[in-house]
Amino acid sequence: MRTLSIVWMLAAPAVALAADPMASPVYVSGRDGYHTYRIPALIVSKNGTALAFAEGRKSGRGDSGDIDMLVKRSADGGRTWSAHTVVWDDGLNTCGNACPVVDQRTGRIVLLMTWNRGEDHGGDLHKGTAQGTRRVFVATSDDDGRTWSKPREITAETKAADWWWYATGPGVGIQLERGPHKGRLVIPANHSSAANGYGAHTIYSDDGGETWKRSNAIQPACNESQVAELADGTLMMNMRSQSPTNQERTGYRSIAFSRDGGATWSAPEFDAHLGDPAVQASLLRFSWSEDGGDRLVFSNPSPPIQPARGERIDMTVRASPDGGKSWPWARQIHHGPSGYSSLTRLPDGSIGILFEGGEKSYSEALLFESFSLDWLEGGAAR
Repeated sequence: MRTLSIVWMLAAPAVALAADPMASPVYVSGRDGYHTYRIPALIVSKNGTALAFAEGRKSGRGDSGDIDMLVKRSADGGRTWSAHTVVWDDGLNTCGNACPVVDQRTGRIVLLMTWNRGEDHGGDLHKGTAQGTRRVFVATSDDDGRTWSKPREITAETKAADWWWYATGPGVGIQLERGPHKGRLVIPANHSSAANGYGAHTIYSDDGGETWKRSNAIQPACNESQVAELADGTLMMNMRSQSPTNQERTGYRSIAFSRDGGATWSAPEFDAHLGDPAVQASLLRFSWSEDGGDRLVFSNPSPPIQPARGERIDMTVRASPDGGKSWPWARQIHHGPSGYSSLTRLPDGSIGILFEGGEKSYSEALLFESFSLDWLEGGAAR
């Protein structure tokens, strides 16, 4: 693939790539009152509005400190974006890890987030040595993401007593479309504990986000996760692989399965088709067999040497025709530093991705791109 280059245009901000697709910045670090933007989450509302969530980090790139939860809206499939709305600003404290889901029955957008004291550093929170702890909250919007309810704490329902770290997503949740648990909201999450190090799990709601239950832990060495519903009703969790001490990395993604709507999960296994440089990734159910094929789409940084070992470069999207058993199609959409990502299906049937990327650092901007499944599978230009 041809080399991709980034050009920052101050008069009309844009990121020009020398090959299809063309990415454009949604959040640019250093602008609009924030030092750094990170942790993307991208969904489409029932009315067809794209919502791009981000953490606005006031004073630095780090995961702690004064961090606000932000959202921008697009009514034209990501071609233009609104100014950001502040969903949650709790002074000098940390409000982050957006994990939104749309309840298609009501149109309500349910947003899961986490909170901690701004002075508590991530390393101490992971090890249980911080003064405070990570807490879990939910907020909702009934007007297409324009305004948001006051965040409501649900820590007691969602976090085990012996867990130290806790993070919803990051990325998006799903609403089950089939089977006995149709309509259930399922949110992927991760945690740490003294007994088992890093682990992943889900929280789920059968009443539109009013009450929540927690699954068993998927462990050891599982971290940030996303979930997809497969054709037979099974759920697949796709997870960042990481040792409890954060020293050894497998180089492959971890996966697990649930056959009861996310209430319980199988033991994790490695997916030898998907390299993992110890980073968050995105997983999207694109279509069912009856509406264009049993397709999943996946995105993460994919360095040229596999298995991947720590280098967060070259954002790549992949497609699977068989529920994740194989991933025969791949396209690089950004050459260079790349970080977290979030995929969604846009109203016109194309795929949208919001991802961290830049020339020298993946924290330079959150970039948006859209592309067709035909382009991804090599059958058409973008």
